[in-house]
Amino acid sequence: MDIKKVLSFLSTLKDNNNKEWFDQHRSEWETIKKDFNKFIADLILEISKFDKSIEGLQAKDCIFRINKDVRFSKDKSPYKTNIGAIINKGGKKSNYAGYYIHIEPGSSMIAGGIYMPDAPLLKSIRQEIDYNFESFEKIINHKIYKKYFNKMSGDKLISTPKGYDEKNPSIEYLKHKSFISVHKVSQKDMDIENIVEVCKALKPFNDFLNQSITQN
Repeated sequence: MDIKKVLSFLSTLKDNNNKEWFDQHRSEWETIKKDFNKFIADLILEISKFDKSIEGLQAKDCIFRINKDVRFSKDKSPYKTNIGAIINKGGKKSNYAGYYIHIEPGSSMIAGGIYMPDAPLLKSIRQEIDYNFESFEKIINHKIYKKYFNKMSGDKLISTPKGYDEKNPSIEYLKHKSFISVHKVSQKDMDIENIVEVCKALKPFNDFLNQSITQN
């Protein structure tokens, strides 16, 4: 995949976010989409060497559409100005934590975890962190995790979640509504070898969260 070409296309799309322009450059987009599909397929093969849960996953089940859902948005521009994919058990429609690849001019990233889980899963994740906080702390404080991720991120409650004491040692993590780890990536580091190394560091974090799903 020619990352420079991808970023150039997305940057120009940002300034020309309309159907007329996109239709005129559709052949260019189709080439990028095909290349990105192969890129994700290659990533799946590499990641499946250390994460067997994604064996057999197809790239098409991981890649997000470039078309935006504008039904409930004030911004009616029809296209996203990024391309992305989530490599996880079951693909993008599943609830499982996985490896998120996001390519956007100035904002490319590799991330993992679970974004805005529904109420039952959120409750289950909080229970898992509460019951096994020592194990969770070891994961997010491990030197390999810290090499790429400063801390777990995601939207948080201001108040203490229902059913928990504010003196709970894990309370700041229990306040989370999303459980995400994000590593910003420069253009030169958006290659398979580097992405795979970051994903290896993500795996224990994802595994911990996925325990909540298997027990949910």
